[in-house]
Amino acid sequence: MTPTRLAALAVLAVALVGCASRGGPPGEDWGADGPAAHEAREIGRGNASWYGEPHHGRRTANGEVFDMNELTAAHKTLPFGTRVRVENPATGQAVVVRINDRGPFAPGRVIDLSRAAAERIGLIRAGVAPVVLYTD
Repeated sequence: MTPTRLAALAVLAVALVGCASRGGPPGEDWGADGPAAHEAREIGRGNASWYGEPHHGRRTANGEVFDMNELTAAHKTLPFGTRVRVENPATGQAVVVRINDRGPFAPGRVIDLSRAAAERIGLIRAGVAPVVLYTD
């Protein structure tokens, strides 16, 4: 990687961290059924995958230690801390995750879920499945 490209990547990383969301205002918590105060809006559709044991205990892109038993996910562009409702239309199951990592980098995938999140929407066995993403 050239020094210019490395510098540009560093500037982009700093800019993304500065734009990170810490979630909504106090009292506006997403429960199992979605946002409490208002309607969610769809932000994407595509395939979801999951990651677990090989990454458990390693650092995520935001610097925290990955815990496959927490409800977290990797997304390519959403700010760290963003809460996303991930719905599996095939099962009707949904889970709210917090973005704490970058990815997935496989073509056609829109989100990479922790093992716990994947279990909540019936994704473990399939490994990859279509989902709909929502945020408030």
